[in-house]
Amino acid sequence: MPQRRLARLGNRWSLWLLLMLLVLLVLGTLVWLAGRFEASQVQSQLDRDATEVVNDIRTSLTRNVQSLQAMHARDPSVENWTAKAAAFLAEHRELLRLEWRTPALAMQAQVDSPFRPPVFEVLGREPTQADVSLACATARRFNGVAYSANYFLPQRDSLGFEVIELCLPLASAGKTTGYVVATYALPEILAGLDGRQLGRNQEITFSEADGARLALRGVARRGAPAFTARQLLDLPGNTLVLRVDSWRGAPGLFPNFMMVLVILMSLALITVTVLLARDIRLRQRAERDLAEALAFRKAMEDSLLTGLRARDLQGRITYVNPAFCQMVGFAQEELWGHGVPAPYWPPDLIGEYQQRQEIRLAGNAPPREGFSSVFMRKDGSRFPVLVIEAPLINIIGVQTGWMSAVVDITEQRRVEELSRTSQDRLQATARLATVGEMASLLSHELNQPLAAISSYATGSLNLLQDENLDVADLAMAMRRIAEQAERAGKVIKSVHDFVRRRAEAREAVAPQALFDAIMPLVQLQARKLGVQVVIDVAASLPLVLCDRTMVEQVLLNLARNAMQAMDQPGIAERVLSLRVAPAGANLRAAQPIGWLEFSVSDGGPGISPEVAERLFTPFFTTKDEGMGLGLSLCRTVVEQHGGFLGHEPHFPQGTTFRFTLPTAVVAAVPFV
Repeated sequence: MPQRRLARLGNRWSLWLLLMLLVLLVLGTLVWLAGRFEASQVQSQLDRDATEVVNDIRTSLTRNVQSLQAMHARDPSVENWTAKAAAFLAEHRELLRLEWRTPALAMQAQVDSPFRPPVFEVLGREPTQADVSLACATARRFNGVAYSANYFLPQRDSLGFEVIELCLPLASAGKTTGYVVATYALPEILAGLDGRQLGRNQEITFSEADGARLALRGVARRGAPAFTARQLLDLPGNTLVLRVDSWRGAPGLFPNFMMVLVILMSLALITVTVLLARDIRLRQRAERDLAEALAFRKAMEDSLLTGLRARDLQGRITYVNPAFCQMVGFAQEELWGHGVPAPYWPPDLIGEYQQRQEIRLAGNAPPREGFSSVFMRKDGSRFPVLVIEAPLINIIGVQTGWMSAVVDITEQRRVEELSRTSQDRLQATARLATVGEMASLLSHELNQPLAAISSYATGSLNLLQDENLDVADLAMAMRRIAEQAERAGKVIKSVHDFVRRRAEAREAVAPQALFDAIMPLVQLQARKLGVQVVIDVAASLPLVLCDRTMVEQVLLNLARNAMQAMDQPGIAERVLSLRVAPAGANLRAAQPIGWLEFSVSDGGPGISPEVAERLFTPFFTTKDEGMGLGLSLCRTVVEQHGGFLGHEPHFPQGTTFRFTLPTAVVAAVPFV
């Protein structure tokens, strides 16, 4: 006990020390912020004063321009103008001289200020003529008043001051009749500010952009000013910088320190009160927080749609939420404290559930994804549930039971059953569509062998009518008829297997043998259309592993299409090229070695871009009697072998179709 008290006492002193450090930090921050705030207020006021001074100067200069314009507009005679100019200079100390000049800037009249000797006695007027000319040129260009650049004007007392020239163009009937040139003294402009009383610690100056001082009002001081404000006096033709400096010191510490002492005493009293009240209200606050936490947890658990169930290590139910009670139809009082068997277990599954619960209570954790089960409601109806269990761990890390989340999956099972039924219907529909596809393929693919059988039968009849019957020719024709009938049967079997989407009966075949099998039919159509057939098979080619019947059908379809493309009156040279060589990297970039490339080239008109986009689309054809399934079937067969079928223009005209097949070495990998 004494050690605990010493520990609590040490903790309390540590808290007091931290509190005092925090208070000192806050007080120091308040003092600094108060000083910064007062400094910002002084700077803001100085900026406002500088802005008002610039506005006053600009307003005064504008009034002078208006007065000079009115002076010339009423009576433009020299005598009258001279009298008015003298009176105007007597009222404005900032003006040193007024001049009336011709459009060529020749002097017509001039009047000097009565407050000082003529200002151009020492320097003369001629050296400043360039500034006057530049200002008047600017005024003429902008059709308004313009100011010259400031320059230094020396006087007889070995001193001088900065001046600027004002040029005001005079116009009559849209033409320039002359100029009024006014000479301003910058120090007198600052001295003539009406109603601007400077403090003891302030001064106003005109300066250039580099900081050079031009004119001053106030007492010049040494050292850097505490506050400075700058404003631009933007005049037509010249821009001056107005600077207002204040030597007022930074805010003092004493007034703020007194304020801090008051705050410190207030904080001390508040802190003592809070510490005394804290010990009294600690237990009440803890009880209130615990009650609020329990109420929040109960409200959250009661609002869940998922059933919650807690059991101790002996399998007794220690907690259920309203969702679980609504799910099984039992009240909370009927379930609390209930052991094995649970009232919501189906009677015929009690043995299985007891065995499963014994395994769980032995410490074997259930799967994280949960497990399916069947519960029974109070009315005897059963429903499927998904149970997800996790161990209950207390504050010291010891397991005290199991918490289960129970979800009624009746609706999910119903949706799964509907989905399964829909899938069965969809598969039945797909099978019906496949039957239609097979019928179309049979109609297209059997047309060629049946046409060959008809041709050989007609030839046989012609041989029988010949008196010099050659039995060998007739026997060859009959063998050809039998071969084509067998071929038709193979086509039906291959198409049937193709529609069923299962692996074909593949064998290793020489490329030349594939060409030899289709050459009789190709030659028949070639002789009819006048097409020359060229076969180019590279030497020492490996065997290809393929469904021989389907690949022969691909070659035959491509050859027939090529010959039909050249069946046009404008094509004189009709050559059909059939080639096979090792595949290049352009078609099978991933595996260029171990593949053979078959190509069929014609000299027809070629394929337009519009037709090329839909060339391999089922039921798309450009022939009147075509069904549009030939090229679609060819691509499907080649892709089933893992190859690629494409086309490209043939030089100088026509089209080349290329497809690849695997050799017997690399074709061990099955393709689906």
